[in-house]
Amino acid sequence: MPNQLIHESSPYLLQHAHNPVNWMPWNETTLAKAQQENKLLLISIGYSACHWCHVMEHESFENEEVAQLMNQHFINIKIDREERPDIDMVYMGAVQLMTGQGGWPLNCFALPNGKPIYGGTYFPKQQWMQILKNLAELFQTNPQKVYDYAEQLTQGLAQLEMPNVLETEQNFDEDLLQQSVQKWKLRFDKEDGGTNRAPKFPMPNNYLFLLYYQYFYKDSELQNHLQLTLTKMAYGGIYDQIGGGFARYSTDMLWKVPHFEKMLYDNAQLISLYTQAYKQIPNQLYKDIVYDSIEFVKQELLNSAGGFYSALDADSEGVEGKFYVWKKEELQTLIPQYYHVFGDYYNVNNLGYWEEDNYILMRQEDDDEIAARHHISLDELSDIIKQSKLILLAHRNKRVKPGLDNKIITSWNALMIKALCEAYLVFDEDAFKQLAVSNTEYLCLHCLREDGSLLHLASTQKMVSGFLEDYAFTIDAFIHVYLVTANLSYLYQAKRMCDYAIQHFYEEAMQTFFYTDASKEKLIVRKAEWSDNVIPASSSQMALNLYQLSIYFNEPSYLQISKNLLHKVLKEIVHYGAGYSNWSILLLWLTQASTEVVITGNESLTFLKSIYKQAPPHVVFAISTTESDLPLLKNRYNKTQTQVYVCKNKACQLPTSQIDEVIKHLN
Repeated sequence: MPNQLIHESSPYLLQHAHNPVNWMPWNETTLAKAQQENKLLLISIGYSACHWCHVMEHESFENEEVAQLMNQHFINIKIDREERPDIDMVYMGAVQLMTGQGGWPLNCFALPNGKPIYGGTYFPKQQWMQILKNLAELFQTNPQKVYDYAEQLTQGLAQLEMPNVLETEQNFDEDLLQQSVQKWKLRFDKEDGGTNRAPKFPMPNNYLFLLYYQYFYKDSELQNHLQLTLTKMAYGGIYDQIGGGFARYSTDMLWKVPHFEKMLYDNAQLISLYTQAYKQIPNQLYKDIVYDSIEFVKQELLNSAGGFYSALDADSEGVEGKFYVWKKEELQTLIPQYYHVFGDYYNVNNLGYWEEDNYILMRQEDDDEIAARHHISLDELSDIIKQSKLILLAHRNKRVKPGLDNKIITSWNALMIKALCEAYLVFDEDAFKQLAVSNTEYLCLHCLREDGSLLHLASTQKMVSGFLEDYAFTIDAFIHVYLVTANLSYLYQAKRMCDYAIQHFYEEAMQTFFYTDASKEKLIVRKAEWSDNVIPASSSQMALNLYQLSIYFNEPSYLQISKNLLHKVLKEIVHYGAGYSNWSILLLWLTQASTEVVITGNESLTFLKSIYKQAPPHVVFAISTTESDLPLLKNRYNKTQTQVYVCKNKACQLPTSQIDEVIKHLN
């Protein structure tokens, strides 16, 4: 018989609907049941593309003996961390406090009132059963000890990650950034790029900051590291060489063996990173990565209405990576005329060998080296690789595909919208713009509510209120859609969402944005998100949004909130820049002369694309094809010609229609 998860919409929860464990969803009814029966909560959190979540399910949650123990002593709650990141944030923090580490699957035991008492990540079956027995016995024989510990832990949890504010005001100056980058360099892998340890996560926001920093502070060591990292990631097995798109991370130092799940948020941010890298260093490889990754997202994660799904699983037919790897004989049979060159190009050799006669396709050399070794031209090599990939992709598409997580998450879609807008501005590919606008309209229809609030999921079945990340990234996305359409309504909607976020997420007394809406469901603690991770912190993105919107709308209060937030993390930026890279971008902008480019007239979009490709990364653009009361645009429209105003530190040059002159002023 199915358990209560059978009524859920999340693919991850539905995966557990036929477990013998009596799983329940997180809701008021479930929590009330725990109180009534005075049973400990067992809160188990994961997501559909999580490999070790599948392993623990198979070993323990599908086992009748384990299920009997869990059902007898606990109220068992299954949570999709992508559906409820607020709950995950609370109990991940608790597990990190208790064990010093975290990850998924996340298993946290809590009192009936929700306060945590014990937890960890993956547990083998026998260890798991012993933990179940020990905790059940402890709660029955010495409940006061359990309650006392839970109270102490919850108090510690409330303070977790609150930054150590500087005792005195400190200027936002370049010395802080330079100190941060110098410490950061000590962790560079100078052979294969990225950090000097495994596993290796792409961490796109890290490299976006370093790319921007390098623009202003020319540093050959940093530039070499950036180009090495971007190339090695693109050449590695972490990148799907046949179908495009990146896996979450590499398990080794070479970017070779990934955990094969593909996430929308990774690919959106990496598209942005490679787009901005191409803008500074026009390398064809970067452009190819952008185009192929967008094509992957379009083919595999786009629904018919314009929304983007969340993820593809690592496993197919119960085997990790089976969909993506190849046997040598298989390649020789499918592309006999091309195999000699293709096998060399993608290292079907000792380097590319993985396990059980399977090879992971990865590159090591540039095209000119391969072409020279095989005595063919670059055009011939390109044609061989192109034809081979078409044949192999068609064959691969006949395999059993990895599972699809069809949740449509507002914040992740917003990241993709921004990426598409940036790609349109750099590569002038109209299809990118159309895809961004279509996705924006989808979010407006399914996730944006009349009062300016957002839903976290585009779902008619489960109404999950938006979290700060949804507002932060959607505001950023709408600013970018305004730029590529010249439709000011998107910019005004971004301001409306920003005002909602200030009202419902910001605590002025603490100068802190909390992750959850004060008017919605209350958890045991209200958490704030400060450090940037694989996705930037929602607080740091809000600070960047406020900086930009303060310029668009001449709102000094926005800028003050932004600076107050940044001031709280200055110590952390200096100490550990990699964990505060989005904050570092804001600090970088504040150390530069404030620069705006205002473009008005019928040809504004054409002018914008030409200027954007050559402009410094910190420039704030405002465009309009009509008269506007927006402070940056007011009284600047000229219906007879397109004009550009370059303003630095609130002083503007005379308008010009010469793009070369604009670039000269900017640089």
